Amino acid sequence: MKKIILASFGFSMLMSLSSCSSVETAIDEKSELIKPNIIVFYVDDLGWQDSQLNDIDEPTPWETPNMLALAKKGMNFTQAYSSAPTCAPSRGGLLSGQHPAKTNLTHVLGAGIPTPQNRRSQLIEPYFNDHLADDVLTLADALKANGYKTGHVGKWHLGHYASNAPTTAGFDFSFDKRGVHSNSKQRHKDFDNAQFPLSEEKYPPYSEKHPDGISYPLDLVTENALNFVQENKDEPFFLYLAHWMVHTPIVTKNKALLEYYTDKLGIPFPTTPDPVTTAGQTNPYYGAMVTTVDWSLGRLVSLLEQTDDPRNPGKKLIETTYIFLSSDNGGAERSGPEIITDNFPLDLGKKHTEEGGIRVPMVVTGPTVNKNVTHHGFVNQLDYYPTILALTNSTIPKSYEDKLSGVNLSPVLEDENKKATYANGEVRQNLFWHFPHNSDDSMQSAIREGDFKLTKHYIDNSYSLYRLYKDGKRFDIEEKNDLAKLPEYAGVVDKLSKNLEQLLVENNAILPKLNPDNAANGPTRLLVPKVASNTFDKKARVAQIKLMEGKTKLKEAYLLAEIAKTKGSDKREKRGKLVVTYKKIPVTINHQDLTVTGMVPEQNDAYVFILIDENNFMVRSERYESL
Repeated sequence: MKKIILASFGFSMLMSLSSCSSVETAIDEKSELIKPNIIVFYVDDLGWQDSQLNDIDEPTPWETPNMLALAKKGMNFTQAYSSAPTCAPSRGGLLSGQHPAKTNLTHVLGAGIPTPQNRRSQLIEPYFNDHLADDVLTLADALKANGYKTGHVGKWHLGHYASNAPTTAGFDFSFDKRGVHSNSKQRHKDFDNAQFPLSEEKYPPYSEKHPDGISYPLDLVTENALNFVQENKDEPFFLYLAHWMVHTPIVTKNKALLEYYTDKLGIPFPTTPDPVTTAGQTNPYYGAMVTTVDWSLGRLVSLLEQTDDPRNPGKKLIETTYIFLSSDNGGAERSGPEIITDNFPLDLGKKHTEEGGIRVPMVVTGPTVNKNVTHHGFVNQLDYYPTILALTNSTIPKSYEDKLSGVNLSPVLEDENKKATYANGEVRQNLFWHFPHNSDDSMQSAIREGDFKLTKHYIDNSYSLYRLYKDGKRFDIEEKNDLAKLPEYAGVVDKLSKNLEQLLVENNAILPKLNPDNAANGPTRLLVPKVASNTFDKKARVAQIKLMEGKTKLKEAYLLAEIAKTKGSDKREKRGKLVVTYKKIPVTINHQDLTVTGMVPEQNDAYVFILIDENNFMVRSERYESL
């Protein structure tokens, strides 16, 4: 599907540009520049309070001078959100422009058999995808079709693809190694990052100093990003620089920077690799990682400031490039016994729809962006796709434009008092999140509308309501005071809950199911459907189960076909191990003869039926061979 869309779209683009000598000479009327460049600088797990951009309680000890300098060049958004509280769905949302609920890519490492997290779980997370579908027109696809050179550097984490995945999603170039963020079992001893095999001729040792005189080891993520800019500056370029930091492992190769932060915190330099367990922002390894990412940003901006733009004579690249700086989700506060950071005053962190899990730092700079402006309206990373299309004067097929979930922020970037709108001209009223994963308590959906935020808890289908702001000022961003049961807020709960439910339906959100093995779910769990028999026609590839009589009626069912283990595309990114994944296949339910029937593709050697009954209980059949 994607190839057909891109082929027809590419032909129409060629025809529309035939009156110009090339795409590179097409004038962007809005900025009077030849096609501006785009850089998305995406940090992993950087919390809203981990940089110096949005300090609102105790000042963070981590120094991010380059982020502060970037904010002076453009607009700092104090109420920016990721589209999900974890990595893969946020990245998928940014690159697809579609809400994670719509693509059913709502968490990491999907495409498995839905199972309870543990025996005490009342809920079972639904089946969810582990990659973007082939018919998704990524932002890289779109810009490439509009004449851009496209590059991905750093983390991908968008599926169990082989290592060339980004180049199948619109990127001309991809470098996905960890760079300076390689793991170490002896993190208190292993420094200097000397293990990389690439030649020093292409990647010479580099040592740019921190303001306090600290130099930095070679980071091939940063070097490859700089290389991409230098090699493609003769054409309009899109660089998606997705740092592996500041995600776990919490390590640094920079001994001097680690010493700097242990001295600043007034703690001894570590003599063992033991976890840091002191509360708050007191982990010196993490501080070194934050500042290293900031250093990487500084190197990139410095290159743009020093390099002439050959397509725009008299201008430097910094004058013709838009930079979007943000993080994929809120800060990860803990990893096992180790305390990484503290998102206070925001509640909780990564893997939660509370503010600590979804509110992120965000700065945008560029030719038409007002300088040194702080914007307090709420925005979302789903807005990047339509905004970048507008800033680059790029077009995509109307059929895909209608699928986009974000608004065009370009009017706001020019004037913070203007309104951002959808393609149909409507002003956005709300944002929502859908995360039916992990423990029962974290399976939630949430909506932010005006000053209020409402959360739906799937464990009991109840709602919580918080007023984050009042009269333009911070009120309860800590989400401490639940207003849902107060009579005077009944109207707000009713309005926001209806809006949330409508958004979930419109985006085809898949909800958690009940676990029939947990007694807390009541006596109806004992009436769930059970398989009486199974048959498989090898020639026709038809699988069928027959259900026992006297059980609850099916509301939904599907088949999960097991993907063969030998295929290279089955290699998940997690530790490079082969992991079995399952493709969701539709089935036919015959309520009269109590059968469920589905087709098992040739390349799949086993399958499992998933049954959901009228009381929302999920039942999994045995694993059946189809060889």
